[in-house]
Amino acid sequence: MDCRGQTERRKIEHIVIAVKENVEAPHKTTLLEYVEFVHQPATQLSLDSVDVSTVFLGKKLSAPILVSGMTGGTALAAKINRAIGEAVEELGLAMGVGSQRAALEDSSLEYTYRAAREAAPSSPIIANIGASQLVQGLSREDVERLVEMVEADALALHLNPLQEAVQPEGEADYRGLIEKVRWLVEVSPVPVIVKETGAGFSRESAEALRDTGIAAIDVGGAGGTSFSVIEAIRAERLGLEDEALSARVYADWGVPLAASILEVRAVFPELTLIATGGLRSGLDAAKALRLGADMAGYALPVIRAAYSGGAEAVKRLLKRYIREVKIALFLTSSRSLGDLKKAPIVVWGALREWIESRGLRLPG
Repeated sequence: MDCRGQTERRKIEHIVIAVKENVEAPHKTTLLEYVEFVHQPATQLSLDSVDVSTVFLGKKLSAPILVSGMTGGTALAAKINRAIGEAVEELGLAMGVGSQRAALEDSSLEYTYRAAREAAPSSPIIANIGASQLVQGLSREDVERLVEMVEADALALHLNPLQEAVQPEGEADYRGLIEKVRWLVEVSPVPVIVKETGAGFSRESAEALRDTGIAAIDVGGAGGTSFSVIEAIRAERLGLEDEALSARVYADWGVPLAASILEVRAVFPELTLIATGGLRSGLDAAKALRLGADMAGYALPVIRAAYSGGAEAVKRLLKRYIREVKIALFLTSSRSLGDLKKAPIVVWGALREWIESRGLRLPG
């Protein structure tokens, strides 16, 4: 099978495994359970008066919610991207597409990504390419094609060293990455977002990116979907027992989401920060925003909704998340997202230990 066929096969396997198997980290959590808002029963707001709107990539959104880039490169992925696009367009939210490597290898697959823009003509859409492809050598024309393919408002560079290390076909070579990021920022016609994919972000990696000119970091924290688990399942199905066992060893690897937010904020007080990785409710999103995130991103629950129920199921899920974010503001007497970032919280347990061990601080 040529590289194009291998890439498409992996895309299909990733979708099916994600929606049908238990792919979340077996023991690691986001640590958001150690964040508690202080309830304010004497609020003088109404729920209807709460404003959760924000601006992202120059466009006003109804809520600080992003559907993370997950897929593309197959007919099934096109249906999923179209369903998500329809939902975010109607609700005034943002979305990303999955890695566009498949379309760079085979232009006939561009439609699987373009489906998102066709369904969401006015929403912020984020293009996507992997660090391995960047290091191996993208051209300026490749970068422009990635952006033009979906008329992107930004370009995400996803960092997935864990997945590359445990994937049977992985390309675990990041030599020269930081200089390549600088080059990407220089040639990209849109802002560049650096994005982890579920193993989280450290203060040290944020420091390495400080002078690259990136516009945002998506921390992709640990505690949700584990691509090490996904690759273990793939290896098991391919009969690669040793590779599967090694992948299982790293199923809980990474910096938890809550800690990732604080790690990056220690380096970048003002940079746009996106929190993805294990968010499962609007309350989770509100906690992430209080810790310093500007946007909250969802992946696994959305792709499962799109797979099982199409655009209507995605709309229903995202409406629930928006409602739950609003309730969190109401119960903390926060009229706006700015108020929420100053709302009293209590942090304890494993997250408090992480903060103290790493010399971090809580914002607000």
